[in-house]
Amino acid sequence: MVNQGLISIRESLDTLKPTERKVALYILEHPEMVMNASVQKLAEMAEVSEATIVRLARSLHMKGFQELKLRIAADLAKSSNSIGTSYQEIQIDGSIPSLIQSISHNNILSIQDTLAVLSVEDVEKAIESLDRAKRVYIFGVGASAVIAQDFKQKLSRINRWCEMASDFDSQVTLAANMNEHDVAFGISYSGQTESIIQSLEIAKESGATIIAMTKFGHNPVSELADICLFTSSMEQSIRSGAMASRIVQLNVIDILYVGIASRSYEATIQALENTRKAVRGSKRNA
Repeated sequence: MVNQGLISIRESLDTLKPTERKVALYILEHPEMVMNASVQKLAEMAEVSEATIVRLARSLHMKGFQELKLRIAADLAKSSNSIGTSYQEIQIDGSIPSLIQSISHNNILSIQDTLAVLSVEDVEKAIESLDRAKRVYIFGVGASAVIAQDFKQKLSRINRWCEMASDFDSQVTLAANMNEHDVAFGISYSGQTESIIQSLEIAKESGATIIAMTKFGHNPVSELADICLFTSSMEQSIRSGAMASRIVQLNVIDILYVGIASRSYEATIQALENTRKAVRGSKRNA
């Protein structure tokens, strides 16, 4: 999978240095022109140094300007076949049909954009680390705690030892007792949640493998991670609702869950059957 360039740039804007941000904004405004420009020409048009363009590419986890151009080309190709490349503003007083369309459109687009920044190699590493871990500790706060609880429920159903914490005291207490056989899985879309940062720091000092799920780019959570699973979502007017970002995080969790479950298929099926029987009494006509 080729991670696309314009999506990576857009997701990283808030974390770029001023000169890198300057050329990034120029690329977002003139992607077609960039495709036909050399690094020297782009530096001239954006009024930055050639070194700044190289640094931008590296900040985006790319080898250089040529790789950046290749990924921008993938974005431009996508735009001609996409359901639409712009997130729709949600109108609180709009009609129900428009509400259905705009929210569904944004969720679908967020999943598509996440596929552009989610590394297949890192997904494979995450599945491997989670599969061999003795214990898995999942940390999330607020909306991210909902994602963390979902992952814990899934892992518990296939007989994997895991614990979930959604408050600071619980997170750092669990982190302090981790070791090199454990995995700490931190969820923070912003990458700035203080309790997640501190608990992952402690877990790292304890020797645990750190997996983070956060938005694309450099942030305190991604920089702590041994394995980073990047997601993409441009929340619009109702940012506090964490709508599209929640959908893409759940999608990644499902990918990890199926990846882990498929490694021990027979044992997974037996564990799922055992738990299904255990909860049967709580359901009418089960």
